[in-house]
Amino acid sequence: MNNIHVDSRQQQLTHWLQDALQHSEFKLTTASADASFRRYFRVHLADKTLIAMDAPPPHENCEPFVRIAKLFGDAGMHVPEVIAQDLAQGFLLLSDLGDVTYLSQLNDATAPALYHDAYMALIKLQLASKPNVLPNYDEALLTREMQLFPDWYIAKHLNITLDEKQQNVLHKTFALLNQNILAQGQVYVHRDYHSRNLMLCHDNPGVLDFQDAVYGAITYDLVSLLKDAYISWDEEQIIDWLARYWQVAKKQGLPVPADFSEFYRDFEYMGAQRHIKVLGIFARLYHRDGKDGYLKDMPLVMEYLRKVCERYIELKPLLRLLDSMENKQAQVGYTF
Repeated sequence: MNNIHVDSRQQQLTHWLQDALQHSEFKLTTASADASFRRYFRVHLADKTLIAMDAPPPHENCEPFVRIAKLFGDAGMHVPEVIAQDLAQGFLLLSDLGDVTYLSQLNDATAPALYHDAYMALIKLQLASKPNVLPNYDEALLTREMQLFPDWYIAKHLNITLDEKQQNVLHKTFALLNQNILAQGQVYVHRDYHSRNLMLCHDNPGVLDFQDAVYGAITYDLVSLLKDAYISWDEEQIIDWLARYWQVAKKQGLPVPADFSEFYRDFEYMGAQRHIKVLGIFARLYHRDGKDGYLKDMPLVMEYLRKVCERYIELKPLLRLLDSMENKQAQVGYTF
């Protein structure tokens, strides 16, 4: 079994695979585990490899993965094909998009072509969008995500208790961001469209981890892609890629503003929401789930958030709150 710890779930999976593969010879190796209870194994057959997903039913539900794989695949996005499924046991057998992530291959030379492929794939998906197919990325969900920041980053990670004024700053900021985000054009949103979930393969990019997809703001996946928690680019470079996307999106009739500066502001506001959420998620992964690998990615996400807050007068109160939490004196003697 290639030196991996064989547990009862894995034995169940092996029995299921024997039937699904009609008793062909195979061996399993660990492909990856993600930030949830899901695990992925690579199934080595004589002539090819496949991927087996183990998603324990008490914690995970495979049904959205199967449904959204079809939806995104029909839209022309390169997602894994579902070859066999057992939703009751929480097992899926998928085509293998390989193990070469965008993250491992991105550099100054490769980035323009790889990002071009990534936003063109996004445009295909967005053009296929229809309301009432995926859950709405509504105010309740946007706010619930941002609430992870005070609950996990501020309270648990920094061990800070906010006073009423500070809580008010957060509530006002959340409301302000929601107002902008909900007014943006609405499309299918992958929700984690970044360099660890995009694979380099014969038809770039191979796209993974789409099971939490929703119907929401058109800038969301672009934020995940261009303000990635795991790799950073100069601001001029990000603006250039965003402008290239926007030109194509506008030509194709997607719901983007006619004015690029307005689109860029939407992108920045959406970014603030995502960065607030991600800081909360990374803190929760560490404090609740014992996963410390994400701590090193927090400073970049905080830098993105601070930059947006510096740029827009409406977000200055949040910047002052961040300053006070980091015991930084703001450049000017503002008080709340």
